[in-house]
Amino acid sequence: MSEPIRNRYEFVILFDVENGNPNGDPDTGNMPRVDPETNLGLVTDVCLKRKIRNYVETVREDEPGYRIYIKDGVPLNRSDAEACAAVGVEPSKLKEAKKKDENLDAKLRDYMCSEFYDIRTFGAVMTTFVKGALNCGQVRGPVQLGFARSVDPIVPQEITITRVAITTEADAEKKGTEMGSKYIVPYGLYRCEGYVSANLARKVTGFSEDDLSLLWEAILGMFEHDHSAARGNMAVRELIVFRHAGELGNAPAYKLFRAVHVERNDPSRAPRRFEDYTVTVDEMPAGVECIRMG
Repeated sequence: MSEPIRNRYEFVILFDVENGNPNGDPDTGNMPRVDPETNLGLVTDVCLKRKIRNYVETVREDEPGYRIYIKDGVPLNRSDAEACAAVGVEPSKLKEAKKKDENLDAKLRDYMCSEFYDIRTFGAVMTTFVKGALNCGQVRGPVQLGFARSVDPIVPQEITITRVAITTEADAEKKGTEMGSKYIVPYGLYRCEGYVSANLARKVTGFSEDDLSLLWEAILGMFEHDHSAARGNMAVRELIVFRHAGELGNAPAYKLFRAVHVERNDPSRAPRRFEDYTVTVDEMPAGVECIRMG
């Protein structure tokens, strides 16, 4: 793998949804998440990270070093035990082995970072229990995402649907259809802000230039292999990246985020497509380069 990144980055993701539910809330019957005080739509960081993980697994799953640690159908214990085997320690004897080898924690961490892309990127808490404490440590990842928030208030709609497939024989004798419902957002443009720390990449996980290129690719394509009827039409419309000249940065992140303006072209009409907005970016401070992708 290439050397760890040497430049700090911040980024803004603009993505939209049309006639879909971008991130349902199980506490409200899977209704799209909404800030109750502003009616702005929300999408959690966990939801977006899941889609990035799925993209990387889809396009790089057969390549060494690009496996996914947090994935469907694979217990975390299995990957943690694999790390123990790689450093020559029985999982059940890990606690005692750490008392004899003060570098064992670092060896386990380095193995997990080298094997799993999402640990190198987002970090992980790798502590589970199997035949005693199975602890591969905690890793703070260099890449962090915030919640996505819609640019304008959204109006979730509950759509009633019918189906001709009846669940039970008894119900089939009484009726020919069954009723159901689904929630949609007619249209919403969402904005998510993120950070990439070159300092953590160098000191902790080894997140590299190759990893960074894959991250941008995964963000731009994270909805392309995730289509479903429930999510409607979702797409990343633009990825705006701020590249600092140095490892520790050349300007505060909040000032760079404030430089991105997303304005509705006609405030009197409800937005129904990305072209109803104009996206502009202010001039950058010294030492920061703005790169627009998408």
